[in-house]
Amino acid sequence: MNERHSLFSLMILLLLAFATRTYGQTTPDHLLLKDYRPESIFRIPNVVVKSAKYKAIDMDSHPYATSQKQLARWVHNMDSTGVRRTIILTDAYGKRFDSLAAYYSHYAKRFILFCGFNLTGYDKPGFGPAAVKELKRCYEEGARGVGELIDRSSGFVHCNPPAYWVHIDDPRLDPLLSECAKLGMPVSIGIGQPQWFYGQMDSTNDGLMSAYEHWFSMGWDLDLEQELQHLAHALASHPHNIFIACHFANQITDLAELGKLFDKYPNIYADISDRYAEMATIPRYVKAFIQRHQDRILYGTDMGFGLDMYHMTFTILQTRDEHFYDFNLFNYHWPLYGLGLIGKTLKRVYWTNAAKLLNIEP
Repeated sequence: MNERHSLFSLMILLLLAFATRTYGQTTPDHLLLKDYRPESIFRIPNVVVKSAKYKAIDMDSHPYATSQKQLARWVHNMDSTGVRRTIILTDAYGKRFDSLAAYYSHYAKRFILFCGFNLTGYDKPGFGPAAVKELKRCYEEGARGVGELIDRSSGFVHCNPPAYWVHIDDPRLDPLLSECAKLGMPVSIGIGQPQWFYGQMDSTNDGLMSAYEHWFSMGWDLDLEQELQHLAHALASHPHNIFIACHFANQITDLAELGKLFDKYPNIYADISDRYAEMATIPRYVKAFIQRHQDRILYGTDMGFGLDMYHMTFTILQTRDEHFYDFNLFNYHWPLYGLGLIGKTLKRVYWTNAAKLLNIEP
């Protein structure tokens, strides 16, 4: 009897296993969200755009290349996609900046470097003159802007050394920002993170898989609205400075608020880097926003220098393709849609606005 009971139990377990995992497939009640990789089955036109319609300036990149071979590959990819210049946001100073300047000087006409602020001793009496002197030295060595300054929650905690509770409107930065204005150096700044990062990490958060990856390391002391207040104060206090808010100022979920900054302050621009998945989920709204503020929006990537990456940015900006995915670049589960930007709007985003800021000849 025990033997029969054991055999019967085994058969039940096998049937259950077969029912839940048939032919190698995982049923929804066993599928993990991190493993969900939908593929569109809609038979609709989709194209991959391999070159920008107009010459382009990438306003948001970083020192990704670690060898001359990689650097040559990067330039090759820029050539094949129509990207004429790339801004390298080093956030570096001293020997680190000098090293990067020498490294990228092999392609001096293709890369423009931004430097960082040296905030060493920010909490000590007498801070300021040495930092300004180093900024001027970096300018003489080729820096044409500053950034990416990351002002996130507890301040400039990602710079070297960290400057806790120093935000972009801190009076201690006034001499540095004044010098940037004199030298014509735009300040590229990353404010906070997208709204999903501040929400509950549960089933109600539709950006969960991207937000959760970094959530534990954020240490929120301010919410995004509070962080943007520091930016607004700096815009008002330093009208002669040009500020470039990276990633739509992380206001992709509330672009109307970014629009208010554009309307109130003529000295703020925004790049669209690393927010392609987010804007491609609401293409009509984002398109209307970009068209309205087309003289303040800048093309950027911030996602390496691979050809597929460039192609995806062009596809999202230039086509009206519908319901496609890219899980190699984006850690969301949303289908993507093209914005279909055309004409002068597209040309300004790709080239005109950035060329004006950086005094680049046509």
